[in-house]
Amino acid sequence: MPDIQYTDWKHAAGSTLAYWYTVFLGWTTRIYWFKSEEGKRLEEEGKGVIYAVWHNQQLFLLYPYKGQKIAPLISQSSDGEYIARCLPKFGMLAVRGSSSRGGARALIHLMHAARDGYRPMLTPDGPRGPIYKVQSGILFLAKKTGFPIIPVGTALSHKIKVGSWDKMRVPLPFGKTALTYGKTVRVKDDADMERAAKELEEQLNWASDQSEMFVNKQHFDNTKG
Repeated sequence: MPDIQYTDWKHAAGSTLAYWYTVFLGWTTRIYWFKSEEGKRLEEEGKGVIYAVWHNQQLFLLYPYKGQKIAPLISQSSDGEYIARCLPKFGMLAVRGSSSRGGARALIHLMHAARDGYRPMLTPDGPRGPIYKVQSGILFLAKKTGFPIIPVGTALSHKIKVGSWDKMRVPLPFGKTALTYGKTVRVKDDADMERAAKELEEQLNWASDQSEMFVNKQHFDNTKG
């Protein structure tokens, strides 16, 4: 029991600090949007969509999407608990699970959230990689819901890279970030899943490259993280 209480206290304190740090980042970071015409139209019309972003680009997405009915898929790990507790503060719904733990149940919860008007947000190469390779979960969700996938590529001017499998990018204040939408990907009932995965990878890499060129004047390197 003491361990459980300690863990709960740690997550409560940590998630509160993470929330205020994210808000501080939002106040001090210049945010640039580059949305595709279709993506912008789908959002303005309130259509159901699924957002896809590479795993190492996810940490500065809460503030730009604050107040929107987004349902991110968050891993069931202890680290994921910090993010899950932050999401309601930004008006979002946390769906717990991953391809390795609770995947099927998580997809069911995401479909329920989609029916309730939430837009799922997934990292298709998470939670353990391989980096920049789309796994089948997001494609299955798109097929079942009929929602198009909007690839979101982001870049940060001020960041540090963590020594994790994906070289997670931790945003730092007083910089700028760009969020670029790639071409939407639709997964029909008779879709070739391998081709759909390749198309989504290409669009995520293209969107990431556009953001990197705008922010850092360099191409996105999808081989090193």
